[in-house]
Amino acid sequence: MLIELSALHWIYVVFIALIIGFMIKRRDTTLICILGIFLIAITATGSLSSSVSSIFNSFIYAITELLSTILVISIIVAMSKTLTSTGINDVMISPFTKLIRNPALAYWTIGILMMIISWFFWPSPAVALLGAVLLPVALKAGLPALGVAMAMNLFGHGIALSGDFVIQAAPKLTSDAAGIPIGEVISASIPLVFVMGIVTTIAAFYFLKRDMKRGLLQATPYVVTESKIEDSEKTLLSIAQKRFFAIIIPLLFAIDVAAMFLLDLTGGDATALVGGTSILILLLITMTSHRNKGLEKTTHYLIEGFTFGFKVFGPVIPIAAFFYLGDAGFGKIVGDFLPQGSQGIVNDLGIALANIVPLSKAVAAVTLTTVGAITGLDGSGFSGISLAGSVSALFATAIGKGAATLTALGQIAAIWVGGGTLVPWALIPAAAICNVDPFELARRNLVPVIIGLTVTTIVAMFLI
Repeated sequence: MLIELSALHWIYVVFIALIIGFMIKRRDTTLICILGIFLIAITATGSLSSSVSSIFNSFIYAITELLSTILVISIIVAMSKTLTSTGINDVMISPFTKLIRNPALAYWTIGILMMIISWFFWPSPAVALLGAVLLPVALKAGLPALGVAMAMNLFGHGIALSGDFVIQAAPKLTSDAAGIPIGEVISASIPLVFVMGIVTTIAAFYFLKRDMKRGLLQATPYVVTESKIEDSEKTLLSIAQKRFFAIIIPLLFAIDVAAMFLLDLTGGDATALVGGTSILILLLITMTSHRNKGLEKTTHYLIEGFTFGFKVFGPVIPIAAFFYLGDAGFGKIVGDFLPQGSQGIVNDLGIALANIVPLSKAVAAVTLTTVGAITGLDGSGFSGISLAGSVSALFATAIGKGAATLTALGQIAAIWVGGGTLVPWALIPAAAICNVDPFELARRNLVPVIIGLTVTTIVAMFLI
């Protein structure tokens, strides 16, 4: 049944266009999202007080939906800080330094390690875990610092973050916005993530080797930057204790992964398992290393983790609050004010679009890649993936299939662009640890990422 579109639907469409426009201009979208929530609420209820309340209620709803994701990321960052401060990360990485004997081995070893660690710790903490130890080894092997930054960037902020198979923060956001189970998004993203990853990293390596051969890129001596970690902290544990933790930590996470498969844990259950394991590791390391000061240090590390988590997700909450209005969140935020027979704003728009424009799989795939890339221009990667999920639901309704694939495609495009491979201000962690210019790193990544997105979009057309 085709429902007649109301003012609510048109306001939603206008504000989606405004959000995309502001993102293209690299302007913050928080005010636009809040204004959109207010206008939708006052149009639906006709009450000023209810509309003002809806703004606050939408934030509560968004935080409630995202809270488990924010918590697990905060806890993992807190745990990673204990690994760095005690020197356990040095011991965890040191066996792999023997593999790095030439530029090619350096690029692929650092990249693959970055990808694996980023699945469990997220890329920003993983950069800190890897960079300090492997950067000097890679430079000694002849790989330029820019090449090290590219490897960490493309494999961590690209492959690992765009799939996010373990922590599942990204698929949680997109699946909620698209109104489909998180497992469907993860399953659909697996082939696309690896197509994107393989094509992009191989293209980047080809251009890197070509420019090294031409003399345009040369290996640079490693410059030691001032560390924020006191040397005295790294001596809190003995070598034997560090080796014990270096073995037990990957083992515990490997057991978590096995449990996820054996017990069929996904979404919140998988996140809770990883988060709980991270808390136990944090407590064990902190109490062992700091002893009498362990209680205070535990709180200190948790505060650092929560500061990071809310700083990252601060821009996400307003935009997620707006896009939750497009689906099940409308009734809980504003109330039962949708037109009779409505299936939700996004679904209504999709049905209307299907009756107006006979969309094809190719058009849908190209559109989602474009929308995802545009939403990533704010440099977060996460603040706009709710939009990608909503647009995916709209197009999937219009063409009658492919919701999970389109959602995964939009997620991949948004995170590859904004999560830290193309937008210069999102590249700062990898650029800083390697002492390279983030704008130069973004320029290096540009062509490989565009090639990867083009190939991935074509593959998605056949998977829809």
